[in-house]
Amino acid sequence: MNKGLLSVDEALETLLAGARPVAEIEQVSTMEAAGRVLARAQTSTMDVPPMDNSAMDGYAVRLSDLNSADKKLKVTQRIAAGSVGKPLEAGTAARIFTGAPVPPGADAIVMQEHCAVSGDSVAIKNSPEKGEWIRLTGSDIKKGGTVLTAGKRLLPQDTGLAASVGIKALPVYRKVRLGLFFTGDELVMPGDPLPPGRIYNSNRFTLNGLAAAFGCDVRDYGIVPDRLDATREVLRRAAAENDIIVTSGGVSVGDEDHVKPAVEAEGSLLMWKIAMKPGRPLAFGKVGSSAFIGLPGNPVSSFVTFLIFVRPFLLKTQGIAEVAPRVIHARADFDWPEPDPRREFLRVKWNTEGGLDLYPTQDSAVMTSTAWADGLVDNPAGRPVRIGDRVRFLPYSELYR
Repeated sequence: MNKGLLSVDEALETLLAGARPVAEIEQVSTMEAAGRVLARAQTSTMDVPPMDNSAMDGYAVRLSDLNSADKKLKVTQRIAAGSVGKPLEAGTAARIFTGAPVPPGADAIVMQEHCAVSGDSVAIKNSPEKGEWIRLTGSDIKKGGTVLTAGKRLLPQDTGLAASVGIKALPVYRKVRLGLFFTGDELVMPGDPLPPGRIYNSNRFTLNGLAAAFGCDVRDYGIVPDRLDATREVLRRAAAENDIIVTSGGVSVGDEDHVKPAVEAEGSLLMWKIAMKPGRPLAFGKVGSSAFIGLPGNPVSSFVTFLIFVRPFLLKTQGIAEVAPRVIHARADFDWPEPDPRREFLRVKWNTEGGLDLYPTQDSAVMTSTAWADGLVDNPAGRPVRIGDRVRFLPYSELYR
């Protein structure tokens, strides 16, 4: 590792040690719980399915009636989903539909394609096995079984699962309050005139979008003037209103970089130089009871450091148990013959052959690379990549969850 630089893993370990999950729990309607983090495991008070039911449209039969050569049975009842049939008498069949309760006495369902109907009788063309096309009581979920574990962000299918066992409301952690502000007198908002020497504030849009993707209660304090007093004032307000404060820019030691002295005056700060590319400078500290993470102002560096550092810190604060993104080992369809001595996060995209293509310019100021890419290759320090090598791929689909 480069002398004086902190490794990504060392920085992550220190960062996550300082993350404190929110304690407040609230009940929300199951209908509105998707995207929230479950605070307590949920168990089922019922079996699913709650009764033996048919997995097919067809005929419920007694196997003992199918032993003779004549497999013709009288149809004595019709059972649709939502209705309950009568016990199945010997020598009879019941017309049954998918999801309908299996009548007592029946021990198999014959799918309708294997039957021939004539008047009020049905001929069974293919003899079924015992239990064929019957979903047994509790075959999906047993009463008392865990259906959802604590510490996971609820997906739409999770809320559907909860509803399937009659859970009307779910206990979730309250949303993490995340404060954002941006420093630099050179920053201009889109729609305003762009004077010479100024740039549009892309980071404000990127970081707001990332915070929203993780279900935060976001407070955006806008662009803060390059003055120490103004920076301290916004810091105090943000600390009073948020669990985490994230900034971009202003954490270096230049005359116009006021975030570092402002955080040191209002709280405590660690300044790190991380052995990674892009995104070497990172700040971590506390202001009041709020955690502070200062990201670099470079747009690609800000984006990457949010995903690598803020994301896991935020997930842990939200009460999520597993914060490491899933890594996919994929084939590189590119050469990277001159790696950096720092750990690199390369912008790449899936191609139609199932490999990864590299954006031609990996300059940390080229925001186009982040929009073009499908994710990042996590490349170890000093490791060259040759076409056909297996690389560690972090897809956006994993980094955004």
